[in-house]
Amino acid sequence: MKTSRLQTVLCVVGARPNYMKMAPIVQRMRHAQSALRPFLVHTGQHYDEAMSERLFADLQLPQPDINLNVGSATHAVQTAEIMRCFEPVLDQHKPACVLVVGDVNSTLACALVSAKRGIPVVHVEAGLRSFDRTMPEEINRVLTDQISEILYTTETSAHQNLLREGVPEARIRFVGNVMIDSLLAHRARAVAPEMMLRRALISPEVIQCSQGYAVVTLHRPANVDDPETLRTLLNTIREIGEKLPVVWPLHPRTQRNAEAFGIAQLLSSPRLIILPPAGYLEMLGLMGGATVVLTDSGGIQEETTALAVPCLTLRENTERPITVEQGTNTVTGVNPQVILAEVDAVLTTGGKRGRTPELWDGRAAERIVADLAETLLDEETPVEA
Repeated sequence: MKTSRLQTVLCVVGARPNYMKMAPIVQRMRHAQSALRPFLVHTGQHYDEAMSERLFADLQLPQPDINLNVGSATHAVQTAEIMRCFEPVLDQHKPACVLVVGDVNSTLACALVSAKRGIPVVHVEAGLRSFDRTMPEEINRVLTDQISEILYTTETSAHQNLLREGVPEARIRFVGNVMIDSLLAHRARAVAPEMMLRRALISPEVIQCSQGYAVVTLHRPANVDDPETLRTLLNTIREIGEKLPVVWPLHPRTQRNAEAFGIAQLLSSPRLIILPPAGYLEMLGLMGGATVVLTDSGGIQEETTALAVPCLTLRENTERPITVEQGTNTVTGVNPQVILAEVDAVLTTGGKRGRTPELWDGRAAERIVADLAETLLDEETPVEA
C-alpha cells in the first residue's frame, strides 16, 4: 500500500568529501517528481567557512537547512558534540530516515543518534574497507555499517565485506559511485590549471614542461603528524620536482606541521608550486590535466580513475581496491624508492589508464533515490532485519 505523502530524508554532511557525495543525491531528491524531501544538515565538522561556501557553490549544492557549527576538536570531543547537537534536530523534524555518506566523524555520530532513536539509517558508500583499524575512518565505516538499515555500495568488494561482517544481504544495494556523478556533472565547468595559477599570481609557464606536471595532496595524520614521515615525503616530493613540476594545493594541517617540525624550508623549491587549498572545480581541472597525481586521499583515488589519470597513493593500503584492480591507482606506501620508481614508470610508459568500473556512470544518485523512495513509500515492503 503506497502513500503519496512526501517523506523527509535528513541528509548529513560534515567534511569536504561529503559534499561531492551528497550533492547529486540532494539534487535528485529535489527533482519535481521525487517523493522524497531532503533536509540538509551541515554539522560544521569542516569548519573553514570560506572553503565550505566555495564547495557548496562549486557543486551547486543548496545551502544547508541547518548548520550545527561543531568545529574542530579531538575525535572523541567532536563526535560527542555532533551527537549532542544533532539529537534536537531529529526531535524537531522527525524524518523518515537519516542518510549519511562516507566515513567521517559526522557520519558515525549522526548514525548513532538516529539508530538509538529508532530512525532508520541509510549509508551511502557502505562496505569499503582498508582493514587497517589504526585509521579512524575505518572505525567509522565498520560501526556505521553495523547500525544501518540500507547500505548502498560503490563496488562489488564492498558487498562481500558486508556479508562477511554479518550484514543481511537484503539490506545491501549496489548502486555505483555518487562521487563520479558529481565529477561527470561538473567536469565541463572545471577551472583550467593555467587560470588557477594566474589567480595565485603565478605564471602558467611553470607547468609548461614536456613531461607535464604532477599534482600532490597530503593531509592524513599518519603522513603529516610524524616529523620523520613528513620530512621523508617532503624530500621525496622535492626529488619528483626535479623530473617534472609539482603543483601542490597545501592542506593547512600539513603546512602547520611542517612549520612546527622546523622543516617548512623543504616546501620551497623552484619546481614545487605551493598553492592554497583548492576548490572542487579547481581540483578537477588540476587533476584532469596532470601527468600523475600523488595523494593520500580516498576520493582522489576514485576521481583519477574516472579521469584516466595515473594515481600514486602514498599509503600502505586502500579501502577502494577497485581503483587498483580496474582503475589507474597504484599503492606505493611512503618508501621514497618505490614512489620515485613509480613516477619514473609513469614518465616512461604513460602509467596505468585502467577502465571505468561498473555503474560509475553518473547515475548512482538516480538509483539511490528511486530505491529509497520505493522502500520508504511501500509500507508492505519493510527493510528486513
